Amino acid sequence: MQVGTLITRCGTIRVELPAPDTILMPGILWGALDSFPSPAYWHYQVISRRLTQRILSTQLGRTLTEEVAASLLGGHGIPAAVGIAAYEKLCRLGAFVGYPPDAGQLEGWLREPLTIGQRQVHYRFAAQKARYLAVALQRVPDAPDFDSGRELRDWLMQLPGVGPKTASWVARNWMQADDVAILDVHILRVGRALGLFPWQWSVDRRYFDLEALFLQFSHAIDARPSELDAVIWAELSSSPRLARFIDSFADHRRLSLAASQE
Repeated sequence: MQVGTLITRCGTIRVELPAPDTILMPGILWGALDSFPSPAYWHYQVISRRLTQRILSTQLGRTLTEEVAASLLGGHGIPAAVGIAAYEKLCRLGAFVGYPPDAGQLEGWLREPLTIGQRQVHYRFAAQKARYLAVALQRVPDAPDFDSGRELRDWLMQLPGVGPKTASWVARNWMQADDVAILDVHILRVGRALGLFPWQWSVDRRYFDLEALFLQFSHAIDARPSELDAVIWAELSSSPRLARFIDSFADHRRLSLAASQE
């Protein structure tokens, strides 16, 4: 086995894991605990953050309606800071309480410049997002109760503009659900680098197949999927250097695999 030590304010904790050459899943070894981005490395990081209370909370809304709105206002092509600024502005304007504003009012608010730090920016896709948001604000307050994150996700995917990633984000944040996964670019990077995700599978066409593999991997390393994806996101989003490294690592693995099959 391999052993790691976690240092906390109250003392030290010994972490014992299988040896690096032990099979975790078909085609995937545990790897060394100090070897990024091995499964052992991710297990250790999850346990470390759990014990030191550094697991990130990504919930933004106080209600399900607010959480759905926050997720709709972000997404592809919209930097996180811009999406959050738009959400906070609409909160201040009372868009999520009382009788919901229509698409025209929402679009007008979204077209106004947003202040982020010392600069002003314009929100992209104001008309499209306003239409999606107007429907959500009408329907989500009347949503039924859900027994699982997957049930909530399936219901949310009936709303215009809500795909599996957005719906999974809401389900994970609102219900702390571990039966769904948020397959963002960083999860895809890690999955491909580990050999967990087949290269020919795209998130657009095989979302649920990729999700099933990520949930299986999380279970194999004894980590909650919601914890694991938060840890992966925190590490890679904070370090462009790590993101570039894991991309090159994944490319090397792909080329080595292709060469071995020739």
